[in-house]
Amino acid sequence: MIGSLVTAPANSPHLRKAGSRTVVSDLEYLSGGELGNGAEDGPMYSVIADELKIASMPISTAAIMPSPILLWRFKVLLFFIWGFICCKFGWDSVMRMSVDLRDLFLYEAFLYYNPLLLVTMMVWLWGINLWVFSQANVNYTKIFDLDQNHLTHREIWKCATWMTIIVPTSMTAYLYLYSHGEVSLAASQPVLLYAAVAMVLIFPFDIFYLSTRFYLLRTLWRIVFPLQAISFSDFFLADILTSMSKVFSDLERSVCRMVHRQVATIAWFEADSVCGSHSVAIPIVLVLPYLFRLFQCLRQYKDTGERNTLLNALKYSTAVPVIFLSALKYHVFPEKWTSFYRPLWLLSSVLNSLYSFYWDVTRDWDLSSFTRIFKFSKPSMVSSLLYARKWVYVWVIGSNLILRCTWTYKLSAHLRHNYLTVFAITALEMLRRFQWAFFRVENEWNKMNSKSNIQLSMTEIGNEEDKLLTSSDHHV
Repeated sequence: MIGSLVTAPANSPHLRKAGSRTVVSDLEYLSGGELGNGAEDGPMYSVIADELKIASMPISTAAIMPSPILLWRFKVLLFFIWGFICCKFGWDSVMRMSVDLRDLFLYEAFLYYNPLLLVTMMVWLWGINLWVFSQANVNYTKIFDLDQNHLTHREIWKCATWMTIIVPTSMTAYLYLYSHGEVSLAASQPVLLYAAVAMVLIFPFDIFYLSTRFYLLRTLWRIVFPLQAISFSDFFLADILTSMSKVFSDLERSVCRMVHRQVATIAWFEADSVCGSHSVAIPIVLVLPYLFRLFQCLRQYKDTGERNTLLNALKYSTAVPVIFLSALKYHVFPEKWTSFYRPLWLLSSVLNSLYSFYWDVTRDWDLSSFTRIFKFSKPSMVSSLLYARKWVYVWVIGSNLILRCTWTYKLSAHLRHNYLTVFAITALEMLRRFQWAFFRVENEWNKMNSKSNIQLSMTEIGNEEDKLLTSSDHHV
């Protein structure tokens, strides 16, 4: 009958028998088992899974379900509408401020929110890293020693999406309330946001990806206290933290202002402010990630006795004079800074940049003397991620050199008041670390495969020798 409820027959393939698995479950099983990471194709994978899920439902249910592609487009439209609203309210709030206070107003807002915005950017980039690894069949779960409940790139992107929504929303509320005279409500916005982030990280119950949060916190603990053998995930995350040293410095200043109840004020520009430019905590926080990495190298030398680990430790030690010579500007006479300390700062900056660039290319990526760029006729050890395209290597090496030099600008505390420039350079450093991760993980994957092939060949040779020695059919 027209208009009556449509039902599928009992033997319809759309209906699932009792005890059997759904199509989506089989697809998830293949993505984690038979097909590995390569079956996860980002958003299109999710759309296909949703279509199969709808196909496994009764026809009466599937008939009223919206198309997954249509639903995805609707979410993207809502996302852009929300972004436009945030930009509109934020711009109007800034324009309400007087011209002489507008720059200070933006400066303070950047202090509280640019660390979390940069962390959000890093989460997005890490999701792209994992997606490329899965497409290139690089077993990153084995490299980082992840358990079976590790987050895939789709789940990483889901976390990044929520971070992209929550952080700018809090920032817009701060700008709006502050510009409309609601200072106390404005001051509560970054405090609530930081408290929520801290609670999500340390929440002890099995929600919000407990195993992944525990893995992250455990790795951070091992970085701060390298009392055990250093794993690949330990020094990989520690290297990423060195690129986020400016983030930690701004976090320290933000928390300092929250503790001293200086939020939504401009008192931090005063010279005697406890959280101001003269604070000794600023260079200390900047240098901590480099010291953590240096101690890791010393621990590796104790465990392995390799001299390369000492040379790597020397590389991280070159960042120490860059940071502290820059901080001396606030503690010496201007003439002394100009004539003596600034030349030393420039010299140490050049040394740190060139040494770090050399180590990236020759050791972390194993592109010794650039020879691999021009030897693609035998691509046995070339990148499986980017298919041995020469322009990719030329671009990565050139951009890495330029960004290594500009990164010194960010480490210099006396230049931090150019907040927009520093924010841009820090974001570029995130991009440099993002492309660094591809070649660093690829190099580690090649080493693991080489060791496996050598062990396999040695096992086969041993088996052949055993067969020859135990054989009783020898005839002279």
